[in-house]
Amino acid sequence: CLGITLQLGYAGLTNFAGAAFLGVGGYTVAVLGHHNIPDVLVILLGGVMASIIGSLLILPVLRTRGHYAALVTIAFALLFKTFLEINDALGGPQGLKIDSFDIFGWDFNEKVIESSFYISYVLASLFLLLIVFILIRRIEKSWVGLQLDAVRLDEIAASCFGINIALWKIIAFTLGNFFIGLAGGLYAQMLGHIAPTNFTFSDSLILISIVILGGIGNPLGVLPAAFL
Repeated sequence: CLGITLQLGYAGLTNFAGAAFLGVGGYTVAVLGHHNIPDVLVILLGGVMASIIGSLLILPVLRTRGHYAALVTIAFALLFKTFLEINDALGGPQGLKIDSFDIFGWDFNEKVIESSFYISYVLASLFLLLIVFILIRRIEKSWVGLQLDAVRLDEIAASCFGINIALWKIIAFTLGNFFIGLAGGLYAQMLGHIAPTNFTFSDSLILISIVILGGIGNPLGVLPAAFL
């Protein structure tokens, strides 16, 4: 949701494919996790892959505005789920199994002091949340956030002042998808098994609803909104 806040709240880009980019990060972890690659690096690669796949939408998103740009992301979300269901290499409708998350020999699927193994994933999620939240706030308060704000408020006025509209939209869309992909990778590790039903269009609507409930462009509001 912080990634979508960067896209929608800062740059004015509506992204109804949040769950699809979560899926890109999750399936990247599922595919690469069986190779001898450190799990932390695999999750980072999940974010990178979400950015790369998202770049396929850059051209149609840049050529459209408002509701039409939103329709492009909706189409991608629906096509992504269909692609997963018919792709046997990615497990088809049955999905893929994922090995347990391991950092420096710490197996996240082992219980911590007789508590649920989810505690480890909660701590990892909170750590990732903290890092991304700090980055988002730094972007908001910097000259980068000022440029994105100008693009969102009035593209014509911003371009008259020499702001490269396309460049800043690309940066916001790519960086936002990177954050979404990171979350998708960690989410997939926690589930231990992912399938196309984990990343549906209705899930994307939930993400957008959280951002709207918390206040568009308000990263702090995302936290209680996500909890609710």
